[in-house]
Amino acid sequence: MTNLTSLTLTQAKALRVRGEVSAVDLVDAFSAAIEKQQPELNAFITLTLEQARQQAAAMDAHNKRDGLLPGLPIGVKDLFCTQGVKTTAASKILSSFVPPYESTVTAKLFAEGALMLGKTNLDEFAMGSANITSAFGPVKNPKKAIGDTELCRVPGGSSGGSAAAVAADLCLAATGTDTGGSIRQPAAFCGIVGIKPTYGRCSRYGIVAFASSLDQAGPMTKTVADAALMLQVMAGHDPKDSTSVPRPVPDWSAGLGDSVQGKVIGIPKEYAPEGIHPDILASWERAKTILRDAGCRLVDVSLPHTAYALPCYYIIAPAEASSNLARYDGVRYGDREDAETLEAMYAATRSAGFGAEVKRRILMGTYVLSAGYYDAYYRHAQRVRRLIYNDFISVFQGVDALLAPTVPSSAFKIGENQSDPVAMYLNDVLTVPASMAGLPALSVPAGLDSQGLPLGWQLIGRPFEEGPLLTLAQRLEEAV
Repeated sequence: MTNLTSLTLTQAKALRVRGEVSAVDLVDAFSAAIEKQQPELNAFITLTLEQARQQAAAMDAHNKRDGLLPGLPIGVKDLFCTQGVKTTAASKILSSFVPPYESTVTAKLFAEGALMLGKTNLDEFAMGSANITSAFGPVKNPKKAIGDTELCRVPGGSSGGSAAAVAADLCLAATGTDTGGSIRQPAAFCGIVGIKPTYGRCSRYGIVAFASSLDQAGPMTKTVADAALMLQVMAGHDPKDSTSVPRPVPDWSAGLGDSVQGKVIGIPKEYAPEGIHPDILASWERAKTILRDAGCRLVDVSLPHTAYALPCYYIIAPAEASSNLARYDGVRYGDREDAETLEAMYAATRSAGFGAEVKRRILMGTYVLSAGYYDAYYRHAQRVRRLIYNDFISVFQGVDALLAPTVPSSAFKIGENQSDPVAMYLNDVLTVPASMAGLPALSVPAGLDSQGLPLGWQLIGRPFEEGPLLTLAQRLEEAV
């Protein structure tokens, strides 16, 4: 039989539906792979292998093969609350937190038959782009550059554990969250598919909050077809989430075979910033050729406020983080440090519980929200955010989607840029604009650069038009 861990999600589903492989067989195969590779990759924080096997055995005993994900093993980013299973957000302050409830997204996945192998590692509270800020240690990218003698590259962040687990065949697919690129950037670094749907497409209920106006759940998979399947399960209106949009969920899988002939693709000139690696530009040209040969028409477009997206993001996101993380005070839930007074207990708990990057963003956010600076920074950033959104909407009057690189470089070594927060923030320069506008965007593998490391192509679409992006991405995927 084919190595079960090398299967795609859709391939494994087909085998399950036909009864050619059992749920226990799948769980056992991935469990063996995890036990072998987890010590080096550190892709998971908490493993639930025995629980998954028990659930798989119960499925097999009742010959249960219905549902969209019948007995298919997945990873869940440790930002999604899972009832009865630790949810840490990769932070010391939540290292012992066991939620009494289930996030809406994971509840949807489990209802369709998915089996959770474990909770994947991430940057602490999803704050990072290299998966090096986790309180449980950094994740290693399973991909090596030419000349690398060992695994030494970052997987991207914050969903680096999910990306590494999928790329290393430790699960069929995984969930991620994207605030400023945290699905797309690690997907590009690890050579997989990652989609950030339109803001409001997937419920945020039960996801540990970072920046509430930006956070959005999405799938990380081996193929575009897998992403369409996962997203169909994850998406949908949720009355528990006031930002969840009551729109029907299309059958994205059924539309993957649609023609792209005549589609108009915009090429934004602002997505070639100074310092972008030549390999990225060469890869972008290749993607243009692929889509042109597929019958698409390419036009140059401009998004003039793109240059302001990253600085505005690092005002708005820390401001919202400062507010959201105020709840971790040692009183309501999470770890607590002993002290003689209430104020001292607050200070001791937060000082010991949060890592350096989280503290940095709390301080930044508190500053821009403080009296005298709110209007100068936060309110102004929100106004510019609207201009960024307007740029996109204006361009989409004449194009069906935008094509751009996902990242300005391939995966760098662990430790590089670690002492320079600004250099780390620049990793998100090409992904943040779509997040600021709340638009759907995905990353699809673009082959390898001159070092032998994965690159990604990014497609950005109109609000709630994930389908055309998936169809275009599949054309790119077929060419690669």
